[in-house]
Amino acid sequence: MNGDAKPEKPVRLNDRDIREPLFDFLERRHAKVRFLQEIEIDKTRADVLMVLEDSLVGLEIKSDADTFARLPQQIPCYDRYFDRNYIVIGVSHLGSVKERVPAHWGIITAEIFRGEYEFCMLRDAVPNPRLRINTRLMLLWKPELAHLQEFYGLPAYKQKSKAFIRKKLRALHLERDPFCRLVSNELFERDYSAFDSKNN
Repeated sequence: MNGDAKPEKPVRLNDRDIREPLFDFLERRHAKVRFLQEIEIDKTRADVLMVLEDSLVGLEIKSDADTFARLPQQIPCYDRYFDRNYIVIGVSHLGSVKERVPAHWGIITAEIFRGEYEFCMLRDAVPNPRLRINTRLMLLWKPELAHLQEFYGLPAYKQKSKAFIRKKLRALHLERDPFCRLVSNELFERDYSAFDSKNN
């Protein structure tokens, strides 16, 4: 009978298939983690922002149903914002992915084997040499920026814009490690039900 068994037909995964199993896979690798989805960064959106206690990690998903057409425009945006970046791919992209992303990007493959999702860390990400640390401020909503103002002893500037507040914070030449942890803490605590669009 075994000789008559047909090889398992590959399952073509789409973005929606991948996300929740991917989050489960990554949660097992980190003591504390939160996933924020569809985050605006410059002229694009990050599929997933993985928040860790001292860093931010970008995840761009290219499932079997996706192409690499937008990737050249997405890579510089991810590199401005995140400490490390990963591309998560369906195995149909395996042959060409290393030519598509910078050497500092990590690569995670996703597939279904015998009915179970399997993820392989094909290449670990290394610290992003192109990161601009102050771009973290662009990710924060106004109430979150207010917490940073208070922490660093700035006035409230209640009638001022987010751009004005970010400028004041950047002028402090913030020390990297405490600043990164503060931003991560704000993103861990973010409550999407608490703020309306005029506050963020």
